[in-house]
Amino acid sequence: MNPAAILYPVIALAVLTFIVLLLIPYQRAKALILKQMVIDDLKFGESKNVPVGVSIPNRNYMNLLELPILFYVVCLTMFVTHTVTSVAVGLAWGYVASRAVHSLVHLTYNKVWHRLAAFVLSNFFLLALWGLLTLNLSK
Repeated sequence: MNPAAILYPVIALAVLTFIVLLLIPYQRAKALILKQMVIDDLKFGESKNVPVGVSIPNRNYMNLLELPILFYVVCLTMFVTHTVTSVAVGLAWGYVASRAVHSLVHLTYNKVWHRLAAFVLSNFFLLALWGLLTLNLSK
């Protein structure tokens, strides 16, 4: 197994994060142009006057910077310690796919149960990656 294979899901999640990041100024500019808010509504982050369509991309972006840090760490640790396996790569892609579904649900119809299911599934993939790293390091 080529250890670099674990980096492709890392790159994919980073790309997803950048795409969501681009949605933030787009939605903010649109809301400002449509006069759904004023620039001072963003003075201290987001005020209660900020429309939901503007705040959701920002919240999703924050989600992509919180728990995924553990994904980046485990993948890079596997790469550096030469413990990458095909199972690890599969789990990493599963994590990215479930995070992509989470973002897609959050940014579109936002049904909480669907979003929660994707979030929980992603955490199982992440936990499995950490367990696999622990097992492979103890060999």
